Amino acid sequence: MDAVSLLLADSRFPGGGHVHSGGLEEVVARKLITAERDLPGFLYGRLATAGALAAAFAAAAAHAARRGVHSGYWRRLDAELDARTPSPAQREASRAQGRGTARAGRIAWPAVNELLAVTPRPHHPIVAGALAGAGGALPRAAALTVAYLSVSGPASAAVRLLGFDPLTVNAMVAGLVPELEAVADEAAATAGADPAGLPAPGAPALDLFAEAHRRHHKEEVRLFAS
Repeated sequence: MDAVSLLLADSRFPGGGHVHSGGLEEVVARKLITAERDLPGFLYGRLATAGALAAAFAAAAAHAARRGVHSGYWRRLDAELDARTPSPAQREASRAQGRGTARAGRIAWPAVNELLAVTPRPHHPIVAGALAGAGGALPRAAALTVAYLSVSGPASAAVRLLGFDPLTVNAMVAGLVPELEAVADEAAATAGADPAGLPAPGAPALDLFAEAHRRHHKEEVRLFAS
């Protein structure tokens, strides 16, 4: 991972990721996670599904940004990720985080303005990958960044929601390093593929949790937007 990717993965990057739990808040509300021993399985599952999907599209976006593709490519890439995100709540969360990331990142890397001219509210993996590529990062580094964010966000949310020991939770994320590396390798291998041919891993349970969370968020105060 290079310096640009480290910057994007930093929890202090003002992209708005701190208000998203990656579905963990709904899982906690249903008491499916109540103890620290329950968390690793959730993180692994999220990485293998939502994380792998995000990594594939971030790698493709970084590859595209480095090549200077035409605007039609960005439209297709965004549409393909939309098609792989069946939950409206998940799509909204991705675009909300993408907009925040774009707002913060375009000042440092104006090269993404062509993407934003076509998709003013891009999905988070696409804009994160495009920013990484515009900053000189390779597709694998972009993939590793968003794969890491797919588990670090829920891990941080677990500390806030359940008071888990942050050192123990950090060790859980560290334990996923081999899986993170594997996800990044697989994403980088497809970075140059046609958008329609990119991977499409699914997580129906996360989709259902996202829809439930959105309904409950309208009825009562929740700590996280998703």
